Amino acid sequence: MDQLPKFDANYVPLTPIDFLSRAAKVYGNRLSVVYEGIHFTWQQTYERCLRLADSLRCFNISKNDVVSVLAPNIPALYEMHFAVPMAGGVINAINTRLNPNHVATILRHSEAKVFFVDYQFVQLARQALQILMESESNSSKLVLPSVVLIDDIESPTGAIFGEWEYEQLVRKGNPGHIPFEVQDEWDPIALNYTSGTTSEPKGVVYSHRGAFLGSLGVIIAWEMASEPVYMWSLPMFHCNGWTLAWGIAARGGTNVCLRNTTAKDMYRNIAQHRVTHMCCAPIVFNILLEAKPEERREITSPVQILAGGAPPAASLLEKMKPLGFHVTHTYGLTEVGPALVCEWQAKWNNLPSHDQSKIMARQGINTVALAHMDVKDLNTMIGVPRDGKTMGEIVLKGSTVMKGYFKDPKATAKAFKNGWFATGDIGVIHPDGYLEIKDRSKDVIISGGENISSVELESVLYSHPRVLEAAVVAMPHPVWGESPCAFLAIRKNSDGKSNDLKEADIIAYCKEKLPRYMIPKKVEFIPELPKNSTGKIQKFQLRDLARNFLVSETFPSKKSAEVNPNTEIQGRQALPARVASSRL
Repeated sequence: MDQLPKFDANYVPLTPIDFLSRAAKVYGNRLSVVYEGIHFTWQQTYERCLRLADSLRCFNISKNDVVSVLAPNIPALYEMHFAVPMAGGVINAINTRLNPNHVATILRHSEAKVFFVDYQFVQLARQALQILMESESNSSKLVLPSVVLIDDIESPTGAIFGEWEYEQLVRKGNPGHIPFEVQDEWDPIALNYTSGTTSEPKGVVYSHRGAFLGSLGVIIAWEMASEPVYMWSLPMFHCNGWTLAWGIAARGGTNVCLRNTTAKDMYRNIAQHRVTHMCCAPIVFNILLEAKPEERREITSPVQILAGGAPPAASLLEKMKPLGFHVTHTYGLTEVGPALVCEWQAKWNNLPSHDQSKIMARQGINTVALAHMDVKDLNTMIGVPRDGKTMGEIVLKGSTVMKGYFKDPKATAKAFKNGWFATGDIGVIHPDGYLEIKDRSKDVIISGGENISSVELESVLYSHPRVLEAAVVAMPHPVWGESPCAFLAIRKNSDGKSNDLKEADIIAYCKEKLPRYMIPKKVEFIPELPKNSTGKIQKFQLRDLARNFLVSETFPSKKSAEVNPNTEIQGRQALPARVASSRL
């Protein structure tokens, strides 16, 4: 049997680009993309992508050349996920919440050959290009990318920026263009950057094989049927929309594009287009839950939500059910995409609602596309007992894991040490094999020798009816080394006030539900917790603040001599600007 060779008839490299040509053949007249008054069918989307791929030839795009794009969730960004690799290039969707320095860093590091910019982000792009020119003024190697403006497709603004406008390229391209043929499924398809919050951002390279399998893994784990109506509440720049930028085509679904994820826009599009699926970070739950009466629309059929980016509190999941949302929890990283999903089992259907929500909050099991996941002691590489209590580091292995870090062999080798990808997240495995994240390794609070999971404490805080947002970090303690500090954003009362809730009220609430060592020693109220572009709370900013707190056995206070006025809160100066994260 080993003597049977591969033939063209029985071996074709895996690539998600095939999802699009299949959708055009099978679902040609079905709606593919909806953006306000703009509607395309799958046949039209296929032809537009072919035209754009053909037009990219005038920029001399060839195999492995990077094409960057700075845009919100609009049709152009969706089309580029197919058109760029159809031209042989690698798509680099840039986080629109980054500052000019970060954008310039990405353009320089990726060596982007073309830079597509939505009209809304022209100023950001212009500043980034200026930084790039100034920093490389003495370098003869500097080659600035060609710039293409993406004007609003429904209501063009007439903005002028760059050499071409997106729709011009689409119109001039040949609809009979023959796409670049993928010879090796290990070839790169996408370049995504991590946050760079503690170091330079790393360029994560996805392969065609990984994107293909990752897309199908999410679809299967989420039990997504054919003809879904998917609303883009998750940024496409984030892990290529958790690979669903390609995956929706595999199901012949409809992509409902959103420029802004406001409560009004989300409810309006859900009702208007009968949305069946959406993805988001748990913080988006609060946007939906806190919507004003005039912003809400009745949801007549269930909307499936795939939630990731932070562990959702069981109390939040319970609040989403009556609105018509059914939540499935996923877990992953930029380096892996969606890796674990909390697949539901029928035996849990008869459990009390609160117990069901606690199970839903777990990260679950590896998708069928990821070969292995485990929780290990990294010193011995031995898996922890499946008792739901013993903590270790979450490690992953499979074809959906990145090819590696672009231009960083040292970091790549470190990431793949011992044959596994170490995530840096701390978790446990329950007896049924389902994984539950307990913390980032740097977020575990060690108090008097006890390991305190900030996630577990946050879950209790979220169960308080007045808590809108919660985050727990370590703060110094003169006796125990560290102790928990809680940062809370409070839901307003019937009088429109939030200052009626006091620190003592929260601590008393925690005393009823937690062992003494886990109770926060300090509660700080702020209007809104700092978040990244996908809604994940940025704990590194809160840790910086908590370092300026000092706890005695009876009373927490600030180290007045060490307080940085630029990071003070509670009615003083605002928290630092939001930045991105590498977690889903």
